[in-house]
Amino acid sequence: MSEVVEDGSAIPPPRHGIDSEAQAPPMQMQYNSPSLSRNPLLLSAEHDESAANRTQKLSQAPNFLTPLGTPIRKAIQLTKLDPHDAWLPITESRNGNAYYAAFHTLCSGIGIQALVLPVAFTILGWTWGIISLTVAFIWQLYTLWVLVKLHESEETGMRYSRYLQLFSATFGEKMGKLFALFPIMYLSGGTCVALIIVGGSTMRLFFQIVCGHCSAKPLTTVEWYLVFTCAAVVLSQLPNLNSIAGVSLVGAVTAIGYCTMMWMISVTEGRLDGVSYDPIKEEDNIAMIFSVLNALGIIAFAFRGHNLTLEIQATMPSTEKKPSKIPMWRGVKVAYSIIAMCLFPLAIGGYWAYGHKIPANGGMLAAIYQYHGRHTSQAILALTSLFVIINAISSFQIYGMPMFDDMESKYTKRKNKPCPWWLRSVFRAMFGYGCFFVAVAIPFLGSLAGLIGGIAVPVTFAYPCFMWLKIKKPKKYSLMWWLNWGLGLSGTVLSVVLIAAGVYVVIDTGIEVSFFKPH
Repeated sequence: MSEVVEDGSAIPPPRHGIDSEAQAPPMQMQYNSPSLSRNPLLLSAEHDESAANRTQKLSQAPNFLTPLGTPIRKAIQLTKLDPHDAWLPITESRNGNAYYAAFHTLCSGIGIQALVLPVAFTILGWTWGIISLTVAFIWQLYTLWVLVKLHESEETGMRYSRYLQLFSATFGEKMGKLFALFPIMYLSGGTCVALIIVGGSTMRLFFQIVCGHCSAKPLTTVEWYLVFTCAAVVLSQLPNLNSIAGVSLVGAVTAIGYCTMMWMISVTEGRLDGVSYDPIKEEDNIAMIFSVLNALGIIAFAFRGHNLTLEIQATMPSTEKKPSKIPMWRGVKVAYSIIAMCLFPLAIGGYWAYGHKIPANGGMLAAIYQYHGRHTSQAILALTSLFVIINAISSFQIYGMPMFDDMESKYTKRKNKPCPWWLRSVFRAMFGYGCFFVAVAIPFLGSLAGLIGGIAVPVTFAYPCFMWLKIKKPKKYSLMWWLNWGLGLSGTVLSVVLIAAGVYVVIDTGIEVSFFKPH
């Protein structure tokens, strides 16, 4: 039977072959979720057009004079749908839950960058190192809470399913392209390039451990990069963000595994002889200032994934009674409790074991093989390397998803239809092998990481605070007003000084430019 909405128009019954449980909640209760089923691609274009027509009629409904008028108008506002969202990999499936949120947040929140945290302690020392790490953890957890709250607009019911979408809606599209587009794209594409470099290099190391005495000719560094990229591209063919929840779970488990194994190996093996914990002093005051800034940058870069928070929350269903922020925040709390149990022991245990002897390049990963390669079981070393490889391949998927989404959105907007499967595969292969080309062509990109990373710092530490001030408009001079202004301005200043430090390092030490010659 057809159902009738307020304006008298009939809603056709579900098409044959679609599960009744896969149907969306009633339109009046749906929080602007464009995905009308668990697999929106099963719906025909004709059905999408009829949904859009019904939405247009509802939005033109007359004012109501009854006491129920306001909630009814609000419910009608919540049915404004964007049919293009139902075709894109981030929003085409909205059956996520708190478990999926925890898996994705863990996979995106723990990474190789955490392995160099003990290096920051060599400059800051015990006291300031622990204080800086604790403050950064609390700070980024607060901005994460802000993003979860801002995902859904209480006034219009609009869901901001992408970081750039929320920033542009807050400050305008011109400001979004100017201040947010590059940092967000860098955090996605740049991270994927770094994962190819780390994953390919660790694959080479894993082969040396497992088959060090094999007669087979070892592959070159570029060939190992290619092997890693092929594995990542094959896995990237999974259609949407919800479909890689299992991949994110594997990535999270392996990240927890190698972080725990590294600090446990370091602690059980004991401190090295001649370890010193006195902060490193530079002869020049300017050099000392930039060393401290570099250490703060290392700690700031250890916390990543805020550019994916809104995208992860977008995979969840949301109604007025059960908004998506509830399961999302539940998953985030679990994920960051585990992240804290990984990062703090890694930083403190690593610094205790190696002190100033921690390698500046590679951090804990390099230290394990440099100081314990002969004494530690080869099976444990191989397992640690394998965990790093699996985590890198898994992280590639979630960090690549916003890029996949952006490429497909250009096609859907121009053609007004879903992206065919073969073209989707081509897009993802192009992105994967494009990152491989950058990793091989510009191996010195890591020398610019501090400079470029400083530009990306506001995405985590500053922009969420400014968006809260603009959207929520807290009372002037209230606690939330002072808190967000203070954190937002501090994050901006931190970004500026880190960029300055990056420029200084590039000028002072120079860059070894070697195109197409990866180490």
